[in-house]
Amino acid sequence: MWENVLYELQLAIPILVATVLGFIIGFERMKRSKEAGVRTHTIVCVGAALMMIISKYAFSSDADSARVAAQIVAGIGFLGAGIIVYKKNSVHGLTTAAGVWATAGVGMACGGGLYVLAACATAIMIAVQCLLHVNVSIFNHKKRYLIDIRFEYVDHSNKRVKEIFGTDRFNKLKIEHKDGKVFYSAVLMTSEEFSSSQLSKIMEENPYISSIERRDDL
Repeated sequence: MWENVLYELQLAIPILVATVLGFIIGFERMKRSKEAGVRTHTIVCVGAALMMIISKYAFSSDADSARVAAQIVAGIGFLGAGIIVYKKNSVHGLTTAAGVWATAGVGMACGGGLYVLAACATAIMIAVQCLLHVNVSIFNHKKRYLIDIRFEYVDHSNKRVKEIFGTDRFNKLKIEHKDGKVFYSAVLMTSEEFSSSQLSKIMEENPYISSIERRDDL
């Protein structure tokens, strides 16, 4: 009896290692206020390690233990899909879902007794997350803002509008002739976030612009 207890306590070592590594990964995610934090990553890592241990030691030698490990990957995929949200024309939670999936891999490595590999994978995951959050231009994704604008075409005002908003083209351009005048209605995409006071100043300085509407749903 005591031999079985000691044997199972030895098998609990991978669980403890998975707990620590899952906590570290989740802590980094929690500090960035992501959808999945310490609890999710720790439980995923521990659960994956547990299932690896079960698949490796709980069945007879004739059983195919790799089948259980394969199901872990598929199961975590469903969990990650629940984290991903499509909102306001953009995808949220994709990196977090990938992190949860990779954390399961760390747990599987712990369950398989590959502690050095699990620790290295954890260090790489944390390093990548920290590095890509550094405020360096090559790592930063430029955010785009949409602006609906309507203006009268006078003295190449279309070129002036492009210069003001730092763009080289009009999207969804509509040209209208009314009372002998030509009016442009278009959507502009710009990398600068214009405040309401800036937009008001632009209209004051350019009277040919009849309306500007900032769209925050990109």
